[in-house]
Amino acid sequence: MSGPISRCLISSGGPVVIAENTHIHYNPGSQGVFIITLCRRSVLAMLTFVCFLSTAQAGGIALGATRVIYPAEAKQISLAVTNSDKNNRFLIQSWIEDNNEKKTPDFVLTPPLFVSKPKSENTLRIMYTGPRLPKDRESVFWINSKAIPAVERESIEGKNVLQIAILSRIKLFVRPPNLPSTPAEAPSQLTFSRQGNQLRIANPSPYYVTLVNLNMGIRKLPNTMVAPKADSVVTLPEGASGALTYQTINDYGANTPLATAKLH
Repeated sequence: MSGPISRCLISSGGPVVIAENTHIHYNPGSQGVFIITLCRRSVLAMLTFVCFLSTAQAGGIALGATRVIYPAEAKQISLAVTNSDKNNRFLIQSWIEDNNEKKTPDFVLTPPLFVSKPKSENTLRIMYTGPRLPKDRESVFWINSKAIPAVERESIEGKNVLQIAILSRIKLFVRPPNLPSTPAEAPSQLTFSRQGNQLRIANPSPYYVTLVNLNMGIRKLPNTMVAPKADSVVTLPEGASGALTYQTINDYGANTPLATAKLH
């Protein structure tokens, strides 16, 4: 039995949305997105159930880091792609986007397409070849790597098929040399001010700072990345009050100790 092709995107822990012949926009802040192609109409409950089963099977591909630092003076850097699955092969497609979700030609990434064999490790090599970037602050890009599981034609012939491709997106920071402070010092340089229902976070440092577990009293606020030498504004929920606490993410992808902000 065959029918219209449906596509949907499911973010980890988020709601499932399905529409026939519809492409749904992907939020670049999310990771672990599943791109699903159905060869027949399917009810929502069945789709959700199959997705959870298939995720475990296709979950053998992992990138070697949750963020990548590219020293601006380096000729190239590398990123490991590991297949921990004992049985399945995956087709890996990788590319780099700028901060506006546009694929950028400023990097050479090799190999852009390869087959990852069971229980193997491959290496992505990344080289910046674009125009000169700012020397007084970091620049941010996104590494995208899509893992498509291999399917034997004989095993699916005459059957309904669900194909899942796992898309991983991680930040790539190009860091110029000789910046006046260290990345570890950047969170302590943040300043916070409140005007009505808006929280303004100022980052005078030359580094991107990502705030997570951001809370005002008992109200949870969205994770926020503040660009170097710039401000970000967070809209506060109604009735938000109390101490402002947060953590940041360091170069190794780990959360820093919980800090309490002083509001100005």
